[in-house]
Amino acid sequence: MLSKKYRFHSRGGVRFTYKHGKTIRGAVISLVYNDNSKGFTRFAVVVSKKVEKTAVGRNRIRRRMYEAIRLITKDNDRFSKRDYIFVVYKKDVLTMDFEELKIAVNSLLEQSVI
Repeated sequence: MLSKKYRFHSRGGVRFTYKHGKTIRGAVISLVYNDNSKGFTRFAVVVSKKVEKTAVGRNRIRRRMYEAIRLITKDNDRFSKRDYIFVVYKKDVLTMDFEELKIAVNSLLEQSVI
């Protein structure tokens, strides 16, 4: 699981990133990102009730996403000093292979660096 230091703690930062950030859309998830002045990277995963009705399912999607993010950014400083919000818009994330999920997350992160 991704450390709490690298997650958003208030809605204000999320709103700011939504308002001023850039969006990259993938097959099952999209990424909204923006530079920050915190000195470290923050991540958020948003899963709507339209995607998965049960809280158990939404939390499982969130945990899988945070683990994929942790493994990708573990030893990589290329993604520093930005706010990233992953928006899940398809239920397929719940059942897709974890390696496919990592590839999808990594693809969006790589596109945001370019």
